[in-house]
Amino acid sequence: MIAIRPRSAVALTISGVIGLAAFTWPLFVAPTSDIAHGGDAPWTFALLLPVVLAVVLAEMSDHGMDSKAIAMLGVLSALGAAIRPLGAGTAGIETIFFLMVLGGRVFGPGFGFVLGNTTLFASALLTGGVGPWMPYQMLGAAWVALGAGLLPQWRGKAEIALLAAYGVVSSLVYGFLLNLSFWPFAVGEGTSVSFDPDASAAQNLVKLAAFTLATSLGWDLGRAVTTAVLVAVTGPVLLRTLRRAAKKAVFQPIIGPDH
Repeated sequence: MIAIRPRSAVALTISGVIGLAAFTWPLFVAPTSDIAHGGDAPWTFALLLPVVLAVVLAEMSDHGMDSKAIAMLGVLSALGAAIRPLGAGTAGIETIFFLMVLGGRVFGPGFGFVLGNTTLFASALLTGGVGPWMPYQMLGAAWVALGAGLLPQWRGKAEIALLAAYGVVSSLVYGFLLNLSFWPFAVGEGTSVSFDPDASAAQNLVKLAAFTLATSLGWDLGRAVTTAVLVAVTGPVLLRTLRRAAKKAVFQPIIGPDH
């Protein structure tokens, strides 16, 4: 597992707070604010998030990864980008989340955070999926891979079951968060599932749940099942392979002049 230095941990924490605000602002914004009634919010965060992610990734690469870790990152990111077109767009089937879960599990949360970002970025370039939604997808995927690195260090069949269950939960949460990021502008005003700036957070959560049930739950379930199945099928071999590679590489964090 690749260690996270204190400065990188601080950068990850700050990006997490900003990212959480970018996803959940519809639940907490004041009804009288301009952002609650205008259409600028998603564009504002879509421009802000890449800057935040760039700072975190620069911090991680400069002070948390050596050349061997970056090479491994490039291999896994390229592999994820290459296999994404095999499933994306078909009944919600996603073929890259299992790789991010396994990568984050073996190499740790910091590596997982970077892996989620670079994999989604590379695959978006390959599939033409570049747009204002991409920073949200990158951050969501980064959290999925980061979370896998924070799970209890079980081994054997218990570990595979744990990772498969995590794949299901994280896939559903990922879909819910992405819905939350664009839901206020996805449907018009006045419907039973429309965002209401004057409603409470609990009332808007109910509307969001209804919106998710009516629109994306089938896709989210497809992603969850695909991730769990691929983790269960490939996990034993890939975990062993990645751990053997990590053991031989002896990843070390870079010690800079300021440390």
